[in-house]
Formats: sequence, C-alpha cells, structure tokens
Amino acid sequence: MSTTTVSPLDEVKNGPWDGGRSPFSIEYGKIMMWFFLISDAFTFSAFLIYYGAQRFSKFTWPDPDLVFQSIPGVADHGYPLVFVGIMTFILIMSSVTMVLAVEAGHRGSKKEVIVWMIWTILGGLTFLGCQAAEWTHLYHEGFWWGAIPGAELVKELGADNTSAQQFANLFFTITGFHGFHVFSGVIINIIILFMTIGNIFHKRGTYLMVEKVGLYWHFVDLVWVFVFTFFYLV
Repeated sequence: MSTTTVSPLDEVKNGPWDGGRSPFSIEYGKIMMWFFLISDAFTFSAFLIYYGAQRFSKFTWPDPDLVFQSIPGVADHGYPLVFVGIMTFILIMSSVTMVLAVEAGHRGSKKEVIVWMIWTILGGLTFLGCQAAEWTHLYHEGFWWGAIPGAELVKELGADNTSAQQFANLFFTITGFHGFHVFSGVIINIIILFMTIGNIFHKRGTYLMVEKVGLYWHFVDLVWVFVFTFFYLV
C-alpha cells in the first residue's frame, strides 16, 4: 500500500492563507492601476475644488471668453474658445484610438495595435504642442505664475489684480499638472509601442498591458473634461 507524502511547502500553498482566486476576477496589475487612478483623482479634485472656491469668492474673475479668444499663430483676438475646442477634440480622438488599440489587442492583432498606438501618441504630442502654444501666447499677454497682468489688460478682462493673479497661478498649476500626466502617458505609450513591435506581448499571449495603459490614458482625457469646464466654460 502506497502513501502520499505532503511536504510542508505544499501545506503552505494549500493552506487557509493561500488567498484563493480574486473575488472580482481582475488581474492584480489592473487593480493597482485603478487604485493609482483613484488616488490621482483625489489630487485633481483638490485642485479643482480650490479653484472653484476662489472662482466664486468675492473677486471679480477674468472672463474666459476674453482670456481664451486667440488662435496662436493665426489670430490674437476674436475667436473665443476655438483653439481650446480644437485641443479638446484632439485629446478625445486620442482616447478613441486608444480604445481601438485595446480592442485590437483583445483580438491579438499586433499590426492594428501598432497603428492605433501610433495615432494615440501623435494625438498626445499634438495636444502638448497646442498647450505649449497657448501658454506662450498667455505669457506674452501678461499671464504667468506670480505675475500681475498689466492694468490695461486687467481692465479689459473686467477683473481686478488679485483675481487675475490668482487665475494665472491656478491655471498654469492645474493645466501644467495635467500636461505632465499627458506627457507621462505619451512616454509610456511609446514604451508599450516598442514592446508591441518587439513581439513581447505576442509571446506572452496577452496584450493586457495595453489595456492597463489605456485606463491611464482615458483617465487623463476625463480629467481634461473637468479642467476644460472649470477654466474655459464657467
């Protein structure tokens, strides 16, 4: 009669502290990405709540239609929110191309993943270029961190010196923080693109990493919707 010997290691593996399967059937890395995005959402929320508190305080706030009425390199005045509308459209379309990259990954289509990732990267770079152009224009107009815009500009905007300075500080801080996220996302997307080209995900048999990066990219796009609403529309 044969007996089965169970090693102490097997007892540990099959013991009550083994952990079992995830109750949500979600891969560990994806859960960690969600945790990161939730914590990052709190940071953006704190910035925007503070901005809202300042915006609706006793100060006479600058009119967004008067601040953002230029198309850098084309027109200095007369086109309120046109340029930022273009920026928003570009970023939203990059989110669409990311969705298509993730969907292609689910089907294991390497070539399509590469194509849509390239379009996503180009969308992110274009958005950053537009943001740099907008920042440059505002700087020449007299808006910058800690700077007090000229009295003539402040009067034109229907504001006061304190609110104009607060607006500039918060605008460059929050849009800069968001721009850093977009820049980081572009770098990560480039890394994922080269990993795809190098057949790394094909050898693994899964393109799950593309989906994880897609979650981050969609979060960045969603945050921009709130930033756009707070700064440009309200």
